[in-house]
Amino acid sequence: MLDIRRIRSDLDAVRDALARRGESAAELDRVHELDARQRRLFVDRDEARSRVRALSKEVATLNREGRAEEAAAPQEESRCLGRTEKRLAEEAATVGEEIRSLLLRIPNLPHPEVPDGDGEADNPVVEVVGYDPDGYGAHQRVPHWEVGEALGILDNGRAAKIAGSMFTMQRGAGATMARALCQLALDRNADAFEEVRPPTLVTSATLTATGQLPKFADDAYHIERDDLWCVPTAEVPLTSVARGEILDEAALPMRLMACTPCYRREAGAAGRDTRGMLRSHEFDKVEIFAYATPEQSPALLEDLLARAVGLIDLLGLAHRVVEICAGDLGQSHHRSLDVEVYAPGCDRWLEVSSVSWFADYQARRADVRYRPAGGKGTEVVHTLNGSALAVPRVWAAILETHRRPDGSVAVPEPLHPYMRGITEIR
Repeated sequence: MLDIRRIRSDLDAVRDALARRGESAAELDRVHELDARQRRLFVDRDEARSRVRALSKEVATLNREGRAEEAAAPQEESRCLGRTEKRLAEEAATVGEEIRSLLLRIPNLPHPEVPDGDGEADNPVVEVVGYDPDGYGAHQRVPHWEVGEALGILDNGRAAKIAGSMFTMQRGAGATMARALCQLALDRNADAFEEVRPPTLVTSATLTATGQLPKFADDAYHIERDDLWCVPTAEVPLTSVARGEILDEAALPMRLMACTPCYRREAGAAGRDTRGMLRSHEFDKVEIFAYATPEQSPALLEDLLARAVGLIDLLGLAHRVVEICAGDLGQSHHRSLDVEVYAPGCDRWLEVSSVSWFADYQARRADVRYRPAGGKGTEVVHTLNGSALAVPRVWAAILETHRRPDGSVAVPEPLHPYMRGITEIR
């Protein structure tokens, strides 16, 4: 969430930053109004509390001097002020709850270097690698759902029988390749990231910390009996690893990675991109994540992006990097870049990774702080994350890109150590 101190001191700048996202300032102005009211309540409460203490001392003195009758009036005043103090404290707490509720809904402010724009169509392409629209043969222009079905490695019909629509099932070498992709991503990032296997059912507080709640509750799977949520990405539990803690600056950046299933209702995507592996309710993904100081964050964003792009390049897939404009940024994002692969069979660019810097927005919600070396007090950390590799669309692009004229698919060489000797799928 946004820092209330910044809203107090620089309201116009915050309003202008939100306007770049196309956001109304109504909730922001309400927060500013409520914050002023709460601070006035605190002043009145403290004045009442101070007067109660003074009266208590006066009453005690009068009683010690045997002047109990004179103590009656200040004692009654103290009781009345005590009730006033309690009422003011309760009112301030109620206002504070409303402020927090509003702050949880107000999105993050875009980085100054984020390009202006209203939506996806305004996202500039930063880099294109390996793409030649005329360089693909007819055998590569077959969609992966047809390739996978012909090879017996994609069985979405039975997946739907088991779990319903928008679930997928890989079989044989297809399942092995899906697992191999995850292991490759873990191994390629093990030089700098600690592997974690977090819970994939989390509390509401954990989901709130990353910004999914309360705004995106309809897109998540909720287990009402236990009030737990299925994670939409490992970003969710990793963000809360240090929730409520104070880290030492010397421990930063703290880099974590996790391979987990991810669950998304895709409530707003019914009927869109539902064929094959393009969009599903459950999929596997390797996430890379970091807690950092503000000064460390820009270099970390570049590193996370380089790692995501490096894996795609290693697999021999044409790809491009897209910078997300202000009007298309996610709720929690300060700056974000997408990595997209070209799938010749679908003839589409498919997002396979989103690399994002959240500044202190998530960590403020999760209350993750650090103690600066040699400094006093604490500061809120910054969080960053990226999809090192999300299986479905990379898997799909491999089938289409590496399909041969005879219908077989060459397994990219970096996956060979994880494929139990399989180097081609027939």
